[in-house]
Amino acid sequence: MKKTTILLIALFVFMSCSSKEVKPETDESKKAREAFAVAAAVKDAYLKRELSVIENNTTKEGYREILGAIKNFDKADLTFSHKWVEIDKGAVSLKIAWSGTWIVSGQTTEERGTAIFVFEGRPLKLSRILRTNPFRQPE
Repeated sequence: MKKTTILLIALFVFMSCSSKEVKPETDESKKAREAFAVAAAVKDAYLKRELSVIENNTTKEGYREILGAIKNFDKADLTFSHKWVEIDKGAVSLKIAWSGTWIVSGQTTEERGTAIFVFEGRPLKLSRILRTNPFRQPE
């Protein structure tokens, strides 16, 4: 009888642990994840100088802003750290702390700053960069 009791307790514990409730993903978390992905795609395209990828992930205004800001560099490394996301109706604002290193003609420049990327539309596209634009470096 002891073995049966232990087996029943083990079975009960197993059943109670295996039936965890999975909550569906909210629309807000989907939008935030999409904004993170678009920001990463634009950053990677900037580092590889793939203007068509930048254009596909930005609005016309966003593309003009980035294209007008890009400076010439031989090599660059850019790191984004997401700080917060604000979702307001059709727009998503993503605050990013960034740090970068640019090499131009053998000289290394390091900068850091904070930017707010504003995304709009469906699918989300980068429309504006507020504060310190990481794509305007090196200055």
